Amino acid sequence: MRDYVYQRPLVLGLVLCAATLVVLLAGMLAGSNGLDDWHGLGALLGLAQADADGGMMAQIVWQIRMPRSIGAWLAGALLGLAGALSQAVFRNPLADPYLLGSASGASLGVCLALVGLDGSLIDMHWLARLGLTGAAFAGAMLAVVMTAALASGVAQTLRLLLAGVVVAVVLGAASSLVLQMHPHLLQSMQGFMLGSTAFVGWDSCALMLAALLPGLMLAMVLGRWLDGLALGEQTATSLGLPVKPMRWVLILTLALATGAAVAHTGLIAFVGLAAPHITRRMVRWGSRHGVLLASLMGGLLLVAADLLARVVIAPRELPVGVLTALIGGAYLLWLMRRHQQGGGMS
Repeated sequence: MRDYVYQRPLVLGLVLCAATLVVLLAGMLAGSNGLDDWHGLGALLGLAQADADGGMMAQIVWQIRMPRSIGAWLAGALLGLAGALSQAVFRNPLADPYLLGSASGASLGVCLALVGLDGSLIDMHWLARLGLTGAAFAGAMLAVVMTAALASGVAQTLRLLLAGVVVAVVLGAASSLVLQMHPHLLQSMQGFMLGSTAFVGWDSCALMLAALLPGLMLAMVLGRWLDGLALGEQTATSLGLPVKPMRWVLILTLALATGAAVAHTGLIAFVGLAAPHITRRMVRWGSRHGVLLASLMGGLLLVAADLLARVVIAPRELPVGVLTALIGGAYLLWLMRRHQQGGGMS
């Protein structure tokens, strides 16, 4: 059975925003010793500017911790948006942003960009970051086009999903081949494959925001189309909806959101899958509200996971992608068990 905790999407949206602010504030306190860095709070409030130590702490908070936390939220919001679009387009509650091979394509694009830039993910200026985002988007788009070509279009959902699996394997093998030829990039790509927000700065935040806002607006404008598509392709066609062009627009939006997130935080699993699921269990929503709520939930999930990754074994740090995979895997097993007991998948 579905468990609707909130009767109105607006209430859930406000709760998610409030929870996000709390977690972002906690991120300002997360230092090398865990959540006990009250100097960070003083720097955040402008109370630690008097001496050299206070100035250094303020710089750490404003230039490292804050962009990292905000960047984690933006990446999670992009993945939540992409996950909601994936589940709407394929009418499958287990669809995630990586189904069409876009993650493998984005990884290949980043790998080739690093070869061209001959650098690591650390200390990249904004122009290089823009090139990295463009390469990730181009790789994601290449994967989507290859998947659509292999499936002979975007009309057949099952063929599209199977083609996505094949393309993901092929592009993943291509990335491994490039790394074999350029072994000095192995360390950078290892961090990328495990998922990390450690390299996110204000420039990355600006680029992800530039991808998130148009994607959200487009998805909300097409909300009624998504509701029609949820009724089935034949029903949507009988209602006069342009199903094929609409699917292409949504898939391109999905690829942009996935590529922008993957370019800056690497491969982070389960956020795009779990965010729409959780919001659906908390409130009944249409597609217009759903994509926004899933985006807010995805941002909250990733920024909370990033906080846990920084404090669980402090002063060491867990790769956030590993943490989301563990938590997401446990959540998916719980859903499967509930489904077997008659609860049903949301």
